[in-house]
Amino acid sequence: MGREEIDRRLKRVEGQIRGLQRMVEQERECEAVLTQLMAARAALDSVALMIVENHMKECLASRDPELTQQRMRRILEMIFSRYSLSEPKSELMAGATELPDMED
Repeated sequence: MGREEIDRRLKRVEGQIRGLQRMVEQERECEAVLTQLMAARAALDSVALMIVENHMKECLASRDPELTQQRMRRILEMIFSRYSLSEPKSELMAGATELPDMED
């Protein structure tokens, strides 16, 4: 997805957050606030995955295998830390270094 789509989705999330602020100020029911909070979080997670996907494509386009490996390791570490998962398994990290041949 392109930058325009990411920007559009981030603006939608921004609107959801503003709506949440209003709901809290108006002391709306907890269940309604939590429902909207989960929706905003899901939308933000979706944008984050789009950004990661774009970044990974950029990483895989690198002709320098060492640089690609470093970038992929950083991406995986960020993903695992964000979702409170245990550290990446060594098999997964090894798989991140095995890249397909890139043709011109």
